[in-house]
Amino acid sequence: MAQTVHELVIHGSNGGLQIVPIAQEAISLGRAASNTLSYPEDNGLSRQHFIIERSAAGIVLRDLGSKNGTELNSQRVSGSSLLSHGDRIKAGRLTIEYRIGGMPPADRTVLFVEHTTQAETSGAVIATDLKTALAKQSSVDALIRAGQELAAHRPLQELFPLILDLSLQAVQASRGVLLTSTARGLEAQAARGENFQISTAVRDRVLNEKKSLLVVDALSDSDFAERKSIVMQGVRSIIAAPLQTGDEVIGLLYVDLTNPTRCFTRDDLNLLTVMANIAAIRIQHAHLIEVEAAERIHSRDLAQAAEIQRGLLPRCAPAVAGLELAGHNLPCGAVGGDYFDYLPYGDNKLALIVGDVAGKGMPAALLMASLQAHAQALTEAGGDDVGSLVARLNKAVKARSPGNRFITLFLAVFDPDASTLTYCNAGHNPPLLMRADGSIEKLEEGGLALGMFAGLPYSDKTVRFYPGDLLVLYSDGVVEACPAGSDEEFGEDRLIQLASASKSHDLPRILDRVMDELRAWSGDGAFADDVTLVLARRTDYHHPQ
Repeated sequence: MAQTVHELVIHGSNGGLQIVPIAQEAISLGRAASNTLSYPEDNGLSRQHFIIERSAAGIVLRDLGSKNGTELNSQRVSGSSLLSHGDRIKAGRLTIEYRIGGMPPADRTVLFVEHTTQAETSGAVIATDLKTALAKQSSVDALIRAGQELAAHRPLQELFPLILDLSLQAVQASRGVLLTSTARGLEAQAARGENFQISTAVRDRVLNEKKSLLVVDALSDSDFAERKSIVMQGVRSIIAAPLQTGDEVIGLLYVDLTNPTRCFTRDDLNLLTVMANIAAIRIQHAHLIEVEAAERIHSRDLAQAAEIQRGLLPRCAPAVAGLELAGHNLPCGAVGGDYFDYLPYGDNKLALIVGDVAGKGMPAALLMASLQAHAQALTEAGGDDVGSLVARLNKAVKARSPGNRFITLFLAVFDPDASTLTYCNAGHNPPLLMRADGSIEKLEEGGLALGMFAGLPYSDKTVRFYPGDLLVLYSDGVVEACPAGSDEEFGEDRLIQLASASKSHDLPRILDRVMDELRAWSGDGAFADDVTLVLARRTDYHHPQ
């Protein structure tokens, strides 16, 4: 089988190109002759600047404490960085691309290259800002046409090439490229031509100082004329303008001219500056429209997900002889990660479940749905002791959950014939068993939260459940609720006091009172976490004949 080829494509400041296969364990680069790749004339490099070496994970770039630093995809390298196909390394006046043979070529429409700033003091470069350009611009025909063409609603991917074509026509440029700022840096969105080499000095001045720059005659300026790409492509004149909306620059518009009989003028500079501003406003508007459309779709999807999730939770408590039930769930967002259920357990028994998925939102909601499906499947047959059932739930959750997710769970099986609760607590807030005589027991026996470790054992415990006893199950969103701007929690003691004071009332009324107190406590009625509360009260029971 053919071996994968790894190589470096090195672009020099004069436009030269060198391809170096990574055939050895390490390639060093710097000014010193001892390096694998030596560039003694590049004063931006340190003697030993960086090294590229093989590791078990892949090809790694490591800066060797260079004075001017090494950039990887426009970010300063600190320590070692694993390289990916298409990554660009900047060191001194060199720009180096890492490539893996057989993979599609990375986008090299635009290459930013370093060079001295002699041109900026030689008179070859003329700068202007938007305010000056607006004052001087008289080529209204091009602006009117641009306004008419850009007035229609178009998606961004159609808008980018249209803006570039209008700009090229307005100043009669030969080639051009439109770039916008993204999370990955400047990216070409439309291009007419190829192998653009834009100096970092020009790029940075346009973006940072919000200045449009005109290089009147690149061939007569030594700083530009030294670059082979300028000579080979016959680039005569250059304009770079910021895509500016208000005080924000969202990208850059670059055009050049290869006609040897003509150079760009100050009027061209002013016209392109104004057009770039019009284009930037239109791009920003189109972007906002797309964002709003995406948000509407997201809101619709969330609303549907919330409706589906509400359907997964019990709509009402089942009628169970010897037991009074009530439950309430309130997600802090559209969807949540809390779960409660009442599930038949065979032999006239009933399983009560409360769970809390770590995290919020859609990921937690998906895990909650998965937990419900497994819980229903495992409890349907009954038979297993409760600790073993929870161990099987843990195995299922661990197999299907990301490593940073876990679920706290409390599961109790009510046996009306024996007047017992057999429970297992997997890292959940201990439910309160409030006895008819006023004493309180916390149900803590069990094990760790689900999904943390595979193969954990879980223990269970059986307690008596007498007529008049009240079981209070809740998620941490109840006891950890805080007022806005305060760290004071609602707390378990307040929950106990409320439940004790209301114990004689019917369960829906107790639920309402606790929720009212929680809303009053939080102040604005908003909760930072999902809130779930389930109540179960033992009543007199007569075995069916």
